[in-house]
Amino acid sequence: MQQFQHYIGGVFSDGAARFDSLDPATGQVWARMPEASAEDVTKAVEAAERAFFSPEWAGMTATARGKLLHRLADLVAENAPRLAQLETRDTGKIIRETSAQIAYVAEYFRYYAGLADKIEGAHLPIDKPDMEVWLRREPIGVVAAVVPWNSQLFLSAVKIGPALAAGCTVVLKASEDAPAPMLEFARIFDQAGFPKGVLNVVTGGPEAGAALTSHAKVAHVAFTGGPETARHIVRNSAENLASTSLELGGKSPFIVFEDADIDSAVNAQVSGIFAATGQSCVAGSRLVVQASIKEAFLARLKKKAEAVVIGPPDDMATEVGPLCTLRQRDIAVDLIDRSIAQGATLVTGGKPIARDGFYFPPTILDCSDTPDADSLSNEFFGPVLSVTTFETEEEAIAIANDTRFGLASGLFTQNLTRAHRMIRAIRAGIVWVNTYRAVSPIAPFGGHGLSGHGREGGMQAALDYTKVKAVWLRTSDDPIPDPFVMR
Repeated sequence: MQQFQHYIGGVFSDGAARFDSLDPATGQVWARMPEASAEDVTKAVEAAERAFFSPEWAGMTATARGKLLHRLADLVAENAPRLAQLETRDTGKIIRETSAQIAYVAEYFRYYAGLADKIEGAHLPIDKPDMEVWLRREPIGVVAAVVPWNSQLFLSAVKIGPALAAGCTVVLKASEDAPAPMLEFARIFDQAGFPKGVLNVVTGGPEAGAALTSHAKVAHVAFTGGPETARHIVRNSAENLASTSLELGGKSPFIVFEDADIDSAVNAQVSGIFAATGQSCVAGSRLVVQASIKEAFLARLKKKAEAVVIGPPDDMATEVGPLCTLRQRDIAVDLIDRSIAQGATLVTGGKPIARDGFYFPPTILDCSDTPDADSLSNEFFGPVLSVTTFETEEEAIAIANDTRFGLASGLFTQNLTRAHRMIRAIRAGIVWVNTYRAVSPIAPFGGHGLSGHGREGGMQAALDYTKVKAVWLRTSDDPIPDPFVMR
């Protein structure tokens, strides 16, 4: 049985306790993980603070930081197959997705490597003739990065990359569910040559999370997860007044007009809700389809859903693997049963698959006659699609925006002017037009409402890990005038 360790101050160590990690494909224990106590977290934060002020890191040029990030990107790319196997084993995510995604994660580190020495200050045309004033952007300090189990290497890269590019140090808490990929990533990071303590990786449950996000020496908390945990983090940040960036869940609308390329839209909908077994914050979990094409669209979608290859996640032929945890499967079953009781119609799927592991089939619920069904408003985090219809563009906008979330959205139409109207009207941080589930390190990613605030990806993410210092330089040789008058 594999044993994993924390990474604190450049040293690998066991936690205060250990816990089992289950293989979602079998439901059996496959590895033992370290569990961080509050004391372990304090050690990690103190190591990050020492590194932040150390001459080895604080005195390093931005260009040199970029070179280290380039080295890290190369190591991630080189080790991507092994990291993919671990993520598949520990989360149940299919190998064909983890292989492609982790290989692309290296591009995020490369992007921020190139950005490290492009973070600029500014000169201010100040209204005082004897003053020169300029702004410096400086690293904000120790960053607490808290990530969930799904897409964790990607969700860590969009925090670690910009934070290190800006000159911060990081304590990353991996989820207590399936943390193996992040603990292994620490070993790869250790090879890159960063000063000790620049990145620290621990795992554990609520105790570790509370200790980290409320720690007095943490300056910024970057969190990805659910709204309820985010509320706890915001309360914890009242203790240290840390700034926060929150990338939370979603109930994203997938809007299809009657003039859309139906084959393309069906394939995109499959990608948006059944890929990654629906365990994605941007899952297009609400199909909002024009009533005139609903039956034809659902017929094609049902055929595709029922043809999906469900199997072992480590098989490249598999298209849908197991859910990560038994808890997540139980949540899906309960929400489906409640929605059917409310009047939703089951089109396909809906019941766990009778085999070892936490398998659940692609599921479609027709909620056209039950607009108040729970499945339309609650996030499943599983391969469950809820369908509703509209007649007019205005009705489509109203349905799309009828949510507490605001992360992503999809829009399928061949009408260019309509597309621009819809783009303006949809309240979401991301609008994909005639495509879905596309990402890049160049583009910002994030939402609003219960989907959180702040952005990951792009230049803005790096700026979020900086603070602005205003510098005033008096250029006159004359004595300072009346000291009781503010300049």
